[in-house]
Amino acid sequence: MANSSIPTVDLSPFFKEGDEDGKKKAIETISQACSEYGFFQIENHGVPLDLMSRALNHSKTFFDFSDEEKHKSSPKSGAPLPAGYSKQPEHSPDKSEYVLVFPPESSFNIYPPNPPGFREVLEDMFKYFTKTGLLIESIINECLGLPPNFLKEFNHDRTWDFLVALRYFPASETENNGLTEHEDGNCITFVFQDEAGGLQVRKNGEWVPVTPNKNTIVVNVGDVIQVLSNKKFKSATHRVVRPEGKSRYSYAFFYNLQGDKWVEPLPEFSKEIGELPKYRGFLYKEYQAMRMRNKSHPPARIEDAIHITHYEINNTHEP
Repeated sequence: MANSSIPTVDLSPFFKEGDEDGKKKAIETISQACSEYGFFQIENHGVPLDLMSRALNHSKTFFDFSDEEKHKSSPKSGAPLPAGYSKQPEHSPDKSEYVLVFPPESSFNIYPPNPPGFREVLEDMFKYFTKTGLLIESIINECLGLPPNFLKEFNHDRTWDFLVALRYFPASETENNGLTEHEDGNCITFVFQDEAGGLQVRKNGEWVPVTPNKNTIVVNVGDVIQVLSNKKFKSATHRVVRPEGKSRYSYAFFYNLQGDKWVEPLPEFSKEIGELPKYRGFLYKEYQAMRMRNKSHPPARIEDAIHITHYEINNTHEP
């Protein structure tokens, strides 16, 4: 296990005028992190710390309710993902339960009526994380040297984003207590966790535990950014290791992409610089559908699972 940590980036220069040196430092740090392993932390990010604390407290209260009470918020049919309360199947290695919400105006949302104020907290969290997503997207846009607002215009539909409140059950001594290592299939993911921790990042071939910090939010790049940048930026490999003897609570916000978008390496990172594309193009919704099938119907062989490697192009040629 590596002892080094992922970098922490101060975003305060982006909320005030004149601190160009601070912005430059943040951009350089994020560029390096994204090119090497795809993870970094942010502080002074604009999401109120008291809101994050209340969000964790509300989720802990909700998940302590009886199954009967929690299932009053079960998903309804028709949603692209199961909005409301759900619990992972017993056979799943990801032993968890969660509440998922779409943007506050979405008709798919099923908000838990209790504890009082939980809905308002979830809606406020969603609004703040949307703003944070727009900021980080604009920074990544600059890190990649893309035309101003390119990613914002490419990824303009925010109705596909979603927020998840998670509880991972305590691990026992006899079971595999880790969620299988993976990369996220979206654009950018934001995570904060309680004091139990458990999030680990693959960095330089070793697992780095992400130490919980109530002031920071963890950010990782997903598969969409990796493909658009032709692998200049990496989709972060990570996992969750459930602690023994206590539950782990966290929130994840998935800054997503509209399903009908065509995703392929941008010419700025392929033909315009004489590089071969490392991926063939695909419809985003088709890739997501394959990933969802992996979760509900895991393949017999792990190598048959659908990851972004499914779209990789082998550019090696026999002599």
